[in-house]
Amino acid sequence: MRIVIDYDLCESNAICMQIAPDVFEVRDDDFLYLLDEMPGEENREVMEAAVRRCPKQAIRIES
Repeated sequence: MRIVIDYDLCESNAICMQIAPDVFEVRDDDFLYLLDEMPGEENREVMEAAVRRCPKQAIRIES
């Protein structure tokens, strides 16, 4: 599984970071950083939650 972020849509509101802090991080510069582009399959449920809860639909999962 590969996580893809559309940075043109992303507002860096940190909802994804609250769900998966080991994968997403909003830093002091107010930008979102992807810490783990390819999290293990055991994290799929959490990644799907991050995708669903993104208010701008800026996150997607590629298999």
